[in-house]
Amino acid sequence: MCGIVGYIGKRKAYPILIKGLHRLEYRGYDSAGVALINEAGQLNVYKAKGKVAELEAFCAEKDTCGNIGIAHTRWATHGEPNTVNAHPHYSESERLAIIHNGIIENYAVLKAGLMEQGYTFKSDTDTEVLVQLIEYTQVNRHVDLKTAVQLALQQVIGAYAISILDKTHPDTLIAARKGSPLVVGIGEDEYFLASDATPIVEYTDKVIYIEDEEVVVIHPVTDNPSPVTVTTIGNVQKTPEIKRLELSLSQLEKGGYPHFMLKEIFEQPRTLTDSMRGRVNVRQDNIALSGFIDNKDRFLNAKRIIITACGTSWHAGLIAMYAIEEFAQIPVEVEYSSEFRYRKPVINKDDVVIAISQSGETADTLAAIQLAKEKGAFIFSICNVVGASIPRVSDSGCYTHVGPEIGVASTKAFTAQVTALTMLALCIGREKGTINEEQYLRIVRELGQIPSKIERVLGQDKLIGDFAKIFSYAQNFIYLGRGYNFPVALEGALKLKEISYIHAEGYPAAEMKHGPIALISQEMPVVVVAPHCGTYEKIVSNIQEIKARKGRVIAVVTEGDELVSKIADYCIEVPATEECLTPLLTVIPLQLLAYHIAVVKGCDVDQPRNLAKSVTVE
Repeated sequence: MCGIVGYIGKRKAYPILIKGLHRLEYRGYDSAGVALINEAGQLNVYKAKGKVAELEAFCAEKDTCGNIGIAHTRWATHGEPNTVNAHPHYSESERLAIIHNGIIENYAVLKAGLMEQGYTFKSDTDTEVLVQLIEYTQVNRHVDLKTAVQLALQQVIGAYAISILDKTHPDTLIAARKGSPLVVGIGEDEYFLASDATPIVEYTDKVIYIEDEEVVVIHPVTDNPSPVTVTTIGNVQKTPEIKRLELSLSQLEKGGYPHFMLKEIFEQPRTLTDSMRGRVNVRQDNIALSGFIDNKDRFLNAKRIIITACGTSWHAGLIAMYAIEEFAQIPVEVEYSSEFRYRKPVINKDDVVIAISQSGETADTLAAIQLAKEKGAFIFSICNVVGASIPRVSDSGCYTHVGPEIGVASTKAFTAQVTALTMLALCIGREKGTINEEQYLRIVRELGQIPSKIERVLGQDKLIGDFAKIFSYAQNFIYLGRGYNFPVALEGALKLKEISYIHAEGYPAAEMKHGPIALISQEMPVVVVAPHCGTYEKIVSNIQEIKARKGRVIAVVTEGDELVSKIADYCIEVPATEECLTPLLTVIPLQLLAYHIAVVKGCDVDQPRNLAKSVTVE
């Protein structure tokens, strides 16, 4: 959540910072700000509520000179979204300015202590407390700024990624992190700072990922042999490791699509092909996952698998539960990370914990696996962002390799997660001998056909857009599915809620008669995921129950369906496939339906209100 950008070098900082903030808009925010030190040594802070464009308009007539600066997009936690609470924040003397992602949990205690020392506060934020604490520490302990940051952070409980400017040292940029991502970009005599690589890729492909409780000082003066130094908050010297970015600028552009979300929906045939490349062999008769192969015994000897995730990733975990239990015959529990970490879970040393996170920075999931690791469990992660915190903490894992997902509502990351988890379930099952070889080969070959079958589903985009015009009036939706497609119903409902602001709920279809059927009326559209497999006859009966109460049904059915197509009001067809792979096809119409309804309603599809792409705070 929130976004950090920093720059120090020979160029004018302001245009780089503003462009960086635009690149980070997908993370979700409600205000923006920038701090710059000009040639005269003045520290100028400019802030605005709303979009980055509002900040640009505010700065149009301001002094934006300077070769060093920091910028921020804020997603409100402490204090309402307004200009005063926006970052950057000055220290009391206005010598320092700070930007901060995360939450300082003990800010109230720290604030009370500072107020007793005569400090006053202009905002309601925990961030202003931190910059005042740093200045107080520097003045009263008679130390340099780096040491003051180290000492102040030793008093902090919570998560942070921070960057600080000191107008008395206009050639130095200081940053630190714990539990919130931060990356340093290395250019030619210039350096960049950001929450993730998206603002940096235009300028360099060399980065340093800052680890928890590390402080980085960037001081690129001519005679400095080490322009970037890294120490811990306990002042232990670290050797920074420079890595190459696996990201291109073209991946951050819309490519002719009106929204990133639509682009990412249509990218799925390619991204799933990329995700399977090197894992499903060219003959399509075998799957090889290095994360499984290198840790085979941990999976084969597991008494239980615990999957922990949030949001869309949790839905992918539910689908994985069906696949792992069917093919590997290992009990699976799927946990919300936010609940798992607080309910004193029973975790054993022979448990395998699978963490799923698109960004690899989800705070609750990161905390959950750290808890599990302390108890001796083996941690396996499914993530998209190379070098993120969760894969670094994990014992092993699998990257999905779908490229950056800019739209807040996850689409291609979900299908890639389901693909990776299905491959893992097949690998475990084959090694254990709990899946029939003929069935294994049939599913692997069919997996290779999924990208082309998604292409066929995407061909119905216009039809689904027409449905969206019909149903954009609705205030409520119900989504139903059974078996592997119950999590798809949950995911479809979540997509609609996220981007169109229509209340929607997903249910197992058989649960309708246990309460929700009371809601059925002509004004309540019901989306039923009903491919021809498994419990098909049962779900036909569920649809008949809805129609008997004058409900309006949109059904996702297998091509050539002759039964549901006669009952439902509207049908969207998907190609036939193996039951365990149906979610990869049935979810596509639901993504498109949510997208088109949101567009018809005039919603901000890529940046829905109140949401952030990466939830890096609790």
